[in-house]
Amino acid sequence: MAEPLRIMFHNPVGHAGYDQLFADMVAAHRQPGTEVHVTSLPPEDGAFTHIEYRTYEGLVTGGVVRAARAAAREGFDAFVIACFYDTALHDAREISGEMVVTAPCIASCEIASSLSNRFGVIVGRRKWVAQMQATVHEYGYGSRLAGFYHVELGVNEFQQDHAETERRLIAAGRKAVDEDYAEALILGCTLEVGFHREISETLGVPVIDPSIAALKRAEYAAGLKRLCGWKPSRKWSCEAPPEDEIARFGALDTNRPFGNRIVVAA
Repeated sequence: MAEPLRIMFHNPVGHAGYDQLFADMVAAHRQPGTEVHVTSLPPEDGAFTHIEYRTYEGLVTGGVVRAARAAAREGFDAFVIACFYDTALHDAREISGEMVVTAPCIASCEIASSLSNRFGVIVGRRKWVAQMQATVHEYGYGSRLAGFYHVELGVNEFQQDHAETERRLIAAGRKAVDEDYAEALILGCTLEVGFHREISETLGVPVIDPSIAALKRAEYAAGLKRLCGWKPSRKWSCEAPPEDEIARFGALDTNRPFGNRIVVAA
């Protein structure tokens, strides 16, 4: 019997409050034979419940890199950074050896572009748009972007009143579809998990949940690595820092990499 695919779904905050929400999503959407570990940063890295601000992102980036290195050393096939900012994606890929690394924004754009020619992104706050828009353009999907549509909810508010959250998401989605001709929608926050089916049924277009998208892209890429031998490149711009330098600097292998961990068994 083949060994299970092993994926780490990493919540890049030092707060475990949403880990079970992600674990439930994983249990509902992983393939049989995939083992997923839902982790978060240790509280000493900063007990953030969100990283909406670049300031917070900067503070957790080192922890995300350390977590990716630890996951690679534990033999995981893939690592997901569970924030739509795709925090430290390039940094984590650089240090991750043969492990696949992905994140919600890039995974969602890949899937949305395979389902449509134009997609819109529904985000929580206007604050997020400039950074996320730059990221979508960096990935090469700018010509497919219908726009960003904010609902003025912060990360911590999405799961407080589900009826109100769904109402706002549908209103924003309707504007994207009816006024800007979006043919697919992406929910631009991992804590918008659980709303995509209702919005899709209401608006008649595919709605991409970024947490599910990142999980499935990780699973898909990890499977291809095993089946076809398509391992991540570590040449040129993807070159990892030398191990002797890492040992000399002593920054990556000091603090513990994880706080909480929930294992969703294969």
